[in-house]
Amino acid sequence: MKITKTKFKGLLLVSGVRFFDSRGYFREIIKNKNFSKKNFIFWCMSKSKKNVLRGLHLQKTDQQEKFISVVKGKILDVAVDLRKNSKTFGKHFKTILSEKNSRSVFIPKGFAHGFLCLDHENIIVYGNSKYRSKNNEIGLIWNDKNLNIKWPKKKLIISSKDKKNISLKEFIKKKIIL
Repeated sequence: MKITKTKFKGLLLVSGVRFFDSRGYFREIIKNKNFSKKNFIFWCMSKSKKNVLRGLHLQKTDQQEKFISVVKGKILDVAVDLRKNSKTFGKHFKTILSEKNSRSVFIPKGFAHGFLCLDHENIIVYGNSKYRSKNNEIGLIWNDKNLNIKWPKKKLIISSKDKKNISLKEFIKKKIIL
């Protein structure tokens, strides 16, 4: 297992290891010794078809650290830094996570998170350090010009809830402190 730091403080890429034989493969996703100070108490899974865009989600309070991994398929994973005093505030990190590349990403508190599904069937597993709090949920709109995220030009499938997400400017106006 290889852990790579990014230019975003605390945001890590994790390259898992796959062991192949005639039956298929065995994949290491996360080792506790590498994340011993993290406590992922809430595990979730989503299944989405191609062109589904989920996000960009976060919680205003009780912010979550997240560990994201793809069990099947391929996604464009995006995290936006919303930590008030961060050198990378308002900037985004994106990477491809897939079953084939065995990559995962650790996202610290203070980031909005979302992804675009690129394969026919995509199964994503999330480890979260806090429980979901519906009353504390907020989201950034996926196509905010100020975020400058280059999404593939496709007919995207977006939930009605995510279509109502706010811009970075609105987020700043609300004075949500992360």
